[in-house]
Amino acid sequence: MLTARPTDTASADPAPALKVALMSCAHTHAAGYAALLEARGDVDLVVADPDGYGDVRGARVLPSFEEAWRVWPEGPDAIVVTSANAHHRDLVLEAARRGVHVLCEKPLATTVPDAEEMVAACREAGVVLMTAFPVHFAPEVEALRTAVADGSLGEVIGLTGTNNGKLPAARDWFTDVELAGGGAMVDHTVHLAEILDSALGAPASVHAVTNRILYADRAGEGAETGGLVTLAYDSGVVATIDCSWSQPADAPTWGGLRLQALGTGGQLQIDAFAQHVGGHGQWLPYGTDTDALLLDAFLGAVREGTAVEPTGEVGLRTVRVVAAAQESVRTGQPVPLAGL
Repeated sequence: MLTARPTDTASADPAPALKVALMSCAHTHAAGYAALLEARGDVDLVVADPDGYGDVRGARVLPSFEEAWRVWPEGPDAIVVTSANAHHRDLVLEAARRGVHVLCEKPLATTVPDAEEMVAACREAGVVLMTAFPVHFAPEVEALRTAVADGSLGEVIGLTGTNNGKLPAARDWFTDVELAGGGAMVDHTVHLAEILDSALGAPASVHAVTNRILYADRAGEGAETGGLVTLAYDSGVVATIDCSWSQPADAPTWGGLRLQALGTGGQLQIDAFAQHVGGHGQWLPYGTDTDALLLDAFLGAVREGTAVEPTGEVGLRTVRVVAAAQESVRTGQPVPLAGL
């Protein structure tokens, strides 16, 4: 069994810079993560861009994954996987084989068996596996978790979430069902599924419907562009997720994430991207940088050798929710999560 290389924290000297390879620029988050990592004094960063997207600036950019693995004689300490969804599995399994810690973009994988294999491989290798859910760190989301946990909402009856966005442009793989694993339901269910998981645990069953009413001419064959996912819990709580590519192409930002919780003692509404100023065609965000908080948590976990939320297991549970939703669309019936 391989184990991750330990980091010396006993010395009074500053800890050595962590060697981090960002694997692929396929995901739209890659450039933002690269900029944040490059600006840190405790990270030595390289970026692999085998598809030649060319939108990462400042970092050492290499044309292949193989070169990124070989930059340092002993290899990287950690990788950040920002490839097309279908390529997550191979990169994560290779990291586990090499004893390298991993932060992997969501969804963790395009199938439940792949996600299970990734989680098991990292556990066996003793390496950190975390799933990139930046909104997990938003103060508004923490306020929701706290309100549910401490009972300030009374008995929670239901939650309704919206994660709408633009149909992705300049990244055609997002609408390719083989590379993405599906369409808008895959792209925009997992963020809210993770928030609900952190507050309520796993649902008992999932029921979903989808359509191709919007932007069908721009989406890949078979990729849904609109959907509604309903999660039912053993407690009787029901939650819904509106997961559509419904933002107009000229909208000033990609989309947003909102969640309303209703209880017998009150209600709470959160808007993870409310902090902005703007006018016609402009969107200038301010406030908490959840991408930076995600990377802080991951790098801290690498130094400690222990994963923190949101872990690979969390990513696996959200993949199960998506898989159940896809099966529900196929059958027209609610699908129990048990056995997925």
